[in-house]
Amino acid sequence: MCVPVLAPLLAAGLKLAIGGRLRHLQALISLVTLGVSLAVSVALLVAADRGGPLVTELGGWPAPIGICLVADRLSTLVLVASSAVTFCVMVYSVASAYAEQEHDAPMAIFHPAFLVMMAGVADAFLSGDLFNLFVAFELLLSGSYVLLTFGGTESRILAGATYTLMALASSMLFLVALAVAYAATGTLSMAQLAERFPALPPQVALLVELTLLLAFAIKAAIFPVAMWLPDSYPTAPAPATAVFAGLLTKVGVYSIIRLEALLFPGGPVATLLMLVGLATLLIGVLGAVAQTDIKRMLSFTLVSHIGYMVFGVALSTVAGLAGAVFYVVHHMTVQTSLFLVTGLIERRTGTTSVNRLGGLATAAPVVAVLFFVPAMNLAGIPPLSGFLGKLLLVQAGLAAGGPLALTLVAGGLVTSLLTLYAVAKVWGKAFWREPREAVTRGGAVVESEEGTGQEAVVTTAAMPVALVGSTAALVALALAYTVLAGPMSAFAERTAGELLARRPYLAAVLGGTP
Repeated sequence: MCVPVLAPLLAAGLKLAIGGRLRHLQALISLVTLGVSLAVSVALLVAADRGGPLVTELGGWPAPIGICLVADRLSTLVLVASSAVTFCVMVYSVASAYAEQEHDAPMAIFHPAFLVMMAGVADAFLSGDLFNLFVAFELLLSGSYVLLTFGGTESRILAGATYTLMALASSMLFLVALAVAYAATGTLSMAQLAERFPALPPQVALLVELTLLLAFAIKAAIFPVAMWLPDSYPTAPAPATAVFAGLLTKVGVYSIIRLEALLFPGGPVATLLMLVGLATLLIGVLGAVAQTDIKRMLSFTLVSHIGYMVFGVALSTVAGLAGAVFYVVHHMTVQTSLFLVTGLIERRTGTTSVNRLGGLATAAPVVAVLFFVPAMNLAGIPPLSGFLGKLLLVQAGLAAGGPLALTLVAGGLVTSLLTLYAVAKVWGKAFWREPREAVTRGGAVVESEEGTGQEAVVTTAAMPVALVGSTAALVALALAYTVLAGPMSAFAERTAGELLARRPYLAAVLGGTP
């Protein structure tokens, strides 16, 4: 069970020792490490589904004293999805100029930073201890900051400063919550906390819950602490932006699911979660509609669609949690693939501004297909997995009833329509419209767009097969969710049932009857 955490850390240390030499060996070590982590994650998923939660006690110390890793259905599912996503992103980065320029840095830092970040992601998903979860967040911060500022440009340093300040604020809130929880209960084991929180005075438990929720909300980019994300993510290179969008916010969402389902089931913050979920849905998608840059548009849709997951958690029902779990896996894959496609567009044209793009459907039909499919998936067009995930959430909201739940259902439907409008606008301008008054400059077709005074750019340069292939693999994986929607939704329902039952988790960690 430790392999997804320890293997990337050991590989990162080995690659730092290698330094800037042997770049092909660097790439091989990264791919083998992530491939092994994916295989182990799949094995853990099968074992957890068949036999219940698995527990590893680090150092042989039992859970109330030591730190343990817990692999249940939820943690293994998101671990498998994140491992598949990161493997494809690593293939993409190895094939791109971003990885090839690594030797220009004082030392080879891209691969080690990427692996440290992946170790943090795996540790967060498997952690059975709140302090270990805090450590996982710090691993994420250290690795992701290096990737965000790689290259040292002014925009990246500024974005990195914003990102780091928000991450540190989240970490400080997390530490405050840990101090209060430990002072009140004498433990930070999540299993023991689940047993001891009900005996606390309600105001103390509420203080811990709200502080943790705010810390995780910053990580997940939930309104009103979400506006750092659209200013930070678009500045990074495509591989870094893609893995940030696909994974880092989902660590925050995962932590919220664990918080509300295990530690504070049926807590008093459900109404608050519904309100912030609705605000996240609508404000994020309105920001997306207003954008003319593809990266910023996708960053705002990333914020918006976090609201769907919060919606499912807030319902506190098996159906709602199942919808949230399904949507986490779907969104992790689709959002990553869209940012990788945007990287292909930028590599081919030198820009991601829709006002400077045109004619890509003709000049780059493969890229056009790779954008169109996940874009429609993100918008929720039937029968794709985005539609199925939204359908699960809508059904859960209608079954729950109540004015606020029904308002969230309506907000989710409006968000889906506005998402379709935002991606259709990008498709119409960047891919579908025909270039006018074309002239050739340095092998690129450059167009003057009527009435804008700006230039639309399309190149004819070929791209490495591995770049396109890794992106296509992620698009295909998201399509596989549609084909496997029946088994996936059944697994999500079993996951939600296990989360709300709590007893299997507590019995696995502390002993007793499941």
